[in-house]
Amino acid sequence: MADNEYVDTTNTADRTRTSGASPRTASRRHALRLAAGAAGAALASGIGATTAEAAGRTKPRHDNRVRTYVLVHGTHSAAAFWTAIGRELALRGHRVVAVDQPLHGTERFVPRAYQTQDLRALATEASPVAALTLDDFERRVTGAVRRAARLGDPVVLVGHSLGGASVSRVADAVPELLAHICYMAAFCPSRGMPSVNACSDSPEGRRAIVPVDQFVGDPEKLGVLRLNWRTSDRRDLAVFREMICANYSDVGFLRVLEGLQTDESMTAYDGRAVGHADTWGRIPRTYLRFGKDRTVAPELQDRMIAEADALTPGNRFTVHDVPDAGHLGPEDPAQVTDLLLGLRV
Repeated sequence: MADNEYVDTTNTADRTRTSGASPRTASRRHALRLAAGAAGAALASGIGATTAEAAGRTKPRHDNRVRTYVLVHGTHSAAAFWTAIGRELALRGHRVVAVDQPLHGTERFVPRAYQTQDLRALATEASPVAALTLDDFERRVTGAVRRAARLGDPVVLVGHSLGGASVSRVADAVPELLAHICYMAAFCPSRGMPSVNACSDSPEGRRAIVPVDQFVGDPEKLGVLRLNWRTSDRRDLAVFREMICANYSDVGFLRVLEGLQTDESMTAYDGRAVGHADTWGRIPRTYLRFGKDRTVAPELQDRMIAEADALTPGNRFTVHDVPDAGHLGPEDPAQVTDLLLGLRV
């Protein structure tokens, strides 16, 4: 079995290594650990402080065909996360469809108590987000992919954090419509870890930061993981920052917090999202590995990559390693944009 190709984006020379895998069993009782995945929501506005064209870097080599990029956000997040990256992809001649999952982004649910910062009321206010499942997320993204495919150009599906579960589901549903799939510090469940919860409950997943003390209310009663991103508590803010974007500037971190939404469905984390070898497994795929991720730990990223490759040894991940990036990736979006433009179709 050949090694994965790992590309250190701080150096033009390629390097290879083998990432090991170990079996495990899932456990529902660790659903709360997925609050760490909530940091994926931080992508709502964190990336985009600078423009890619200002970076002055050389574009990666790729063909000149127009592509349609369908971009899927993480938990507690929205399509707005992709604004800076999507703008640059469009300016370089490609189509971009950034998907808002149901009750996210332009449809977002905002608890009244969140607006008023009535923390006692916020701990009990009911949320329609609790009814959402991974099926709802998959249907929303599959619908976007179907419409994008009608344009006739190759479709590249990209997911971050929790969005990776949707990528796997959609790749099983409509593999014939996808030219490439990409996981950006994203969950890629496997037979050994069949859901996002199972991935987070693995020994590797437990190396992530889990903001248990920052939960608002009882997640089991609310049916959602609720976080108060508007908190003024210095300890809470320090946890959020370390979890999602420790390498960001103060201004960048505030932009991140402003773009987040309070609630994410508990049920979505338990949805099975294992790609099948004869559908998902035949699509070229890439993993953007962030080496200082405190939400989807690098060790978990490596295990997910290895278990996916074990299923389809003839079609393995191409892995681009960004060793100094936290969960949101580099604060400057140019590096991620260049990697997306370099995906083969």
